Amino acid sequence: MMGTTLPTPLYGLYAERLGLTDLTVTVLFAAYGLGVVSCLTLFGRLSDVLGRRPVLLAALGLSLLSTVLFLLPPALPVLLLARVVSGLSAGLASGVGTAAIVDLAAPGSRATAGALALAANTGGLALGTLFAGITADLVAAPLRTPYAVHAALVAVAVPALAALTPAGSTVPSRRGPGRPGRVRVRGAFLHAAVAGGTAFAVTGVLTAVSAIFLVRSLRLPSHSLAGAVPGLVFATMALGQVVSRRLRPTVAMRAGCTGLALAAAVLAVALATATFPPLVLSAATLGCSGGLCLSAGLAMTVQQVAPDHRGAVSSAYFAVLYAMLAVPATGVGVLADRIGLRPAGLTFAAAAGLLATAAIVARPAGSHPSI
Repeated sequence: MMGTTLPTPLYGLYAERLGLTDLTVTVLFAAYGLGVVSCLTLFGRLSDVLGRRPVLLAALGLSLLSTVLFLLPPALPVLLLARVVSGLSAGLASGVGTAAIVDLAAPGSRATAGALALAANTGGLALGTLFAGITADLVAAPLRTPYAVHAALVAVAVPALAALTPAGSTVPSRRGPGRPGRVRVRGAFLHAAVAGGTAFAVTGVLTAVSAIFLVRSLRLPSHSLAGAVPGLVFATMALGQVVSRRLRPTVAMRAGCTGLALAAAVLAVALATATFPPLVLSAATLGCSGGLCLSAGLAMTVQQVAPDHRGAVSSAYFAVLYAMLAVPATGVGVLADRIGLRPAGLTFAAAAGLLATAAIVARPAGSHPSI
């Protein structure tokens, strides 16, 4: 997951070197989302058939391939391919990794396992953007060094995963090999996916506008700062996850959605007034609130189903999240070409706020996901 956010604070450098427009940068972001959603949709049940370990090894292999592509001389087609491959790796890692950690937990520790899985997801995302941003300000080769370090980390992770995890680690599916079962989203699953997706939607808007906003509107060209703002979102999600464990999932979900609406409003204030403190406050509020929603969503979905369905449900859950991450980010780029970055960001912040408000008043139709 760390490898998927390494390019986030470097988009300004890529844009300067290759002459990329705001729209092109957001298309790069969307290419990643396309890879994630495609992988989760097509291969969501693969680990329920083959086992968790081989699919996680494939995720690491795709992550390494993406890193190698980023190490090549920068060119738009290569960057697009690298982002798609990175999305494929994230699709496998997020859904299957979450299912694997829940599998390995004792029945009474599934809530802790779910929190650990989310910490690995969001912690990796935070580390990637923070590390790349700081490195870009310190080294002479900012478009190579972060990826070289990541390649070394993957080289360590592959044998570690092979040595330390059970070979099967899943209950064989009775639906027959090779057929990606279909998950029907309704009831508790639908509510959890919309709430968690709203968190990712607000994150998509903030990620799409923050780096360019810092440079153009606030005259703050620091790459470390460009990495720190989205990094703060992912890092503070851990706090929301800790709080969520002390609340009933439905209560945590409602509180998280309320915070998401507030985060979208504060982001709108930052864009409208071109000031830095509201941007930081929005990122922190978004992270805490998103952590509440994501943790509650896992408790209402993945932790409630049998092991032979867990990979499919987990992958379906993350597919909705990443789809709702990519769409607003791309929309901001398309609209920015017509009306400017700040008005485009304001438009999508308002839309995300309305979505969060709708999630507050919605109530799940049932206590378990439907499959």
